[in-house]
Amino acid sequence: MAATYVTANELRTVLGVGTLYPDSDLELACQTAEDTLNSYLWFDSVPVIGSIYQGGVATLVLSSAGTFTTGQTVTITNSGTIFNGAHVITGTYPYSTGSLTFPYIGYNFPYIYSTFPKSYSLIQYTDVTGSPAAQNYRNVVPYGKASGVDTKTTSYGTTPAIRQAALMLAVDVWQARQAPSSGGVSVDGITPSPYRLGNTMLAKVRGLIAPYTSPRSMVG
Repeated sequence: MAATYVTANELRTVLGVGTLYPDSDLELACQTAEDTLNSYLWFDSVPVIGSIYQGGVATLVLSSAGTFTTGQTVTITNSGTIFNGAHVITGTYPYSTGSLTFPYIGYNFPYIYSTFPKSYSLIQYTDVTGSPAAQNYRNVVPYGKASGVDTKTTSYGTTPAIRQAALMLAVDVWQARQAPSSGGVSVDGITPSPYRLGNTMLAKVRGLIAPYTSPRSMVG
């Protein structure tokens, strides 16, 4: 799927490269910019930090207190083959989102009712594809993602500030790719590390995306 925050044709026009480079090369820079921004923008999604599959029931530990509810469809990504995909939630904890009791889970599950972190929640579902082998509890590293209904991607694609930020990032990605030593050469002949894709890359667009930035991306 092509990037929408900034398109290959828009980047081509700004760079003034005409037909010198194929769309696929330009699209790579555009998609990189969009993916980078999406990791900072606010969506209906939370990190998946742990998983377990026993007795035909998949249980995920989420780093959020009661984001989703029973009957809701969520899309799980980057959490392992057993858990990935769109699933209908059949049980949750805490009880305010569908379950009255803490689900009893052995299998090396690290929590009990009295020690369950107040900032975490559980979701469970049974519509798992195939007949996978049971899995004891394990951490998901790096964190996966549980996403609800996407109501933002389309609107972000038409938000001027987001589009401008994506264009700026795409230009930086493209120029770093074409001229990785664009930082110049010092007097002693050493080429310094390029800073175009360094920690200042996002700093240049932080003001543009600030109203749309997720609080979960602000840590650190």
